[in-house]
Amino acid sequence: MEAQGLNPATAAIDWAAPWFAPLAAEGRAAGQHLAHGHAVPQALGMSGACPVRFVPQTELPAGTAYEQFIFDTGAVPTRENLHDFFNGLCWLRFPLTKQRLNRLQAAQIAADGVRDVRGPVRDALTLFDENAALLQAPQPVWNALVERDWTALFVTLRPLWSQARLVLFGHALLEKLVVPYKSITAHVFREAVPASLGDDLTAWDAWLAQTLNAPLLASKPFTPLPVLGVPGWWAANNDPAYYADAQVFRPRRIDNSTAS
Repeated sequence: MEAQGLNPATAAIDWAAPWFAPLAAEGRAAGQHLAHGHAVPQALGMSGACPVRFVPQTELPAGTAYEQFIFDTGAVPTRENLHDFFNGLCWLRFPLTKQRLNRLQAAQIAADGVRDVRGPVRDALTLFDENAALLQAPQPVWNALVERDWTALFVTLRPLWSQARLVLFGHALLEKLVVPYKSITAHVFREAVPASLGDDLTAWDAWLAQTLNAPLLASKPFTPLPVLGVPGWWAANNDPAYYADAQVFRPRRIDNSTAS
């Protein structure tokens, strides 16, 4: 997709949607640069400070691992599509965490090489990068989320969501939400964002970069959350019947091997 072909797609993004709020300033700026004819790497580079450079995908040598190239050169190969556009916006919004993820990827590659099948740490790193979300919320909200008690989470405890904040990190997750549909599900990082950080996403970024490590990620520290169930994010969920859809709001599986 050429730059001029991507411009209508970015122009159609609803930056006022709550899931895009953390990236809206950078996203609008990059969209303006695209509208003036710049390619995606250039548009991203002009839209905020970042510890890496965005370069055309053609600069990635054949046979070189994407993550290793970023680690070695400080350059992020970027295609002319929405997926890489959102990846770049995440670099602008969460630079310390994106650097941390890249360094962890490079350490795994250095230890194990590039294999056809990724190990558990690289799998978790990729999942985090593509689909993670961060949650700051009162403990009852966390308890209901981990138990997948959707009625408690979204109906009984609905007033507590005024004290919560969900921030989407995964760029594939954000790309899906350009055209929202009910079953879009995030993997919420099970380490709660400290309430002391408030709404300061720069502080969230620093905390997250310090928190992530290989053993933690290997433990698969995620829990699913259908994001359009979040109060205030989708008008249809004002009706409690919205959450009765078991194909989307699935109950927690019971491990029969440990049941008495």
